Amino acid sequence: MIHLSPTAASEILRLRSKRRRNNQDLMFRLGVQSQGCLGLSYVMGFDGETRTGDQVCDCDGIPVVIDSESFPYLNGLFLDYSEDLMGGGFRFRNPNVGQSCSCGLSFSIAG
Repeated sequence: MIHLSPTAASEILRLRSKRRRNNQDLMFRLGVQSQGCLGLSYVMGFDGETRTGDQVCDCDGIPVVIDSESFPYLNGLFLDYSEDLMGGGFRFRNPNVGQSCSCGLSFSIAG
């Protein structure tokens, strides 16, 4: 299960509306990839299709699509969005993370 804060949901809807002119069925895709100093990093985007094995979570009316390889790493994730003097950005609170990089862009899994 994935959880979105109200500000994250609002930002996802804002970003989707900018891209939606070409595709009315865009879904928010969330995943992880091998990258960064600790091995994994988050990836986000919009996709008009689901693939075999995808999990689709309904987060207050926002379809969040996660591929089967990423789901174990993201299950229980709380996604927030905030703005500060450096600009806006998504913030990830993931109960599966064992260690985070000081830059906050990569992580390793607990265990």
